[in-house]
Amino acid sequence: MALKQLKNATFFRRLTSFERASFLKSRAQFKLSYRLSHFTYVPDTVSASDGETARMNLFQAVTNALDLALGTDPSAVIFGEDVSFGGVFRCTVGLQDKYGRDRVFNSPLCEQGIVGFGIGMAIAGATPIAEIQFADYIFPAFDQIVNEASKLRFRSGNEFNCGGLTIRAPYGAVGHGALYHSQSPEAFFAHVPGIKVVIPRGPLQAKGLLLSCIRDKNPCIFFEPKILYRMAVEQVPLKDYELPLSKAEILTEGDDVTVIGWGTQVHVLREVCQLAQDKLNISCELIDLVTILPWDKETVINSVKKTGRLLVAHEAPLTGGFGAEIAATVQNECFLNLEAPIQRVTGHDAPFPHIYEPFFIPSKWRCFDAIKKLINF
Repeated sequence: MALKQLKNATFFRRLTSFERASFLKSRAQFKLSYRLSHFTYVPDTVSASDGETARMNLFQAVTNALDLALGTDPSAVIFGEDVSFGGVFRCTVGLQDKYGRDRVFNSPLCEQGIVGFGIGMAIAGATPIAEIQFADYIFPAFDQIVNEASKLRFRSGNEFNCGGLTIRAPYGAVGHGALYHSQSPEAFFAHVPGIKVVIPRGPLQAKGLLLSCIRDKNPCIFFEPKILYRMAVEQVPLKDYELPLSKAEILTEGDDVTVIGWGTQVHVLREVCQLAQDKLNISCELIDLVTILPWDKETVINSVKKTGRLLVAHEAPLTGGFGAEIAATVQNECFLNLEAPIQRVTGHDAPFPHIYEPFFIPSKWRCFDAIKKLINF
């Protein structure tokens, strides 16, 4: 009876009629366009001075970074659920064969135990790299991260620390993840002094930022946008390199609106900036925040002082999202420079839906509407 009612629902009828449209030749094409329509990936490029490169997608760039970390630091170990055979996203594939079962090994299905074990190893002087299989399941480890990892250096007067700990986790919307495989929990951890929170936008960034996190002297959480694991492909230098943490990157310079995102949302905002240029003759300055905590206030403030307008977009819900922290800081530092109220385009204050995901995420059209509000205020 419930299935019959669903099939008679207006939304379902419209969806199936769209599926039968002549411009979509097959059900497979429909599913593909439905899942991947909210952005187009634009790869970063490297210069010849960066040396030999190889074509890698994001998960291969992560694997390459982990390989280098294990190869250069004999105290480095990798552990988590199913990592010994490569993990569900294949990020650790081949590493146990290369480095042995003592350095790459499975853990029980216990996120609190995974992080707690990593804290203990870091205190003992090792370099633990813990994998949480999905960021949605990091919450059982919340107490270990917030009350132990972030505070250990302070509670011991710097006599002990777990700065060698890195926690990796796939995060964000993926097109079909629904409630428990789509969340973006970065704002929860942005409230915690003593840790760093980093989110890459592609393979080139992922390798350099992950190596920086692993070698940083503070506990780091490294969120990997899982929709980009295979979609994002770039030429990545084979050499060992690091990229700076807490440094935002201006991807496109502009004069009219500052646009800020991180992770997958950066690619959505690239299209928004191009739409604004083509349809409104508006010049947008696009900033990839890169590090959520501690974040690069200076780059953002200087940009907003120049443009007078700010749009922040992220997949996490509106209330308490990290965009609110950015907006509050900009309002405080740039109040006399603002030409319009700051706009936030985010996920909604609701659990992450399944079939309604296209309406939940901050799509390019929602962001484009926000640009128009900023300009027309």
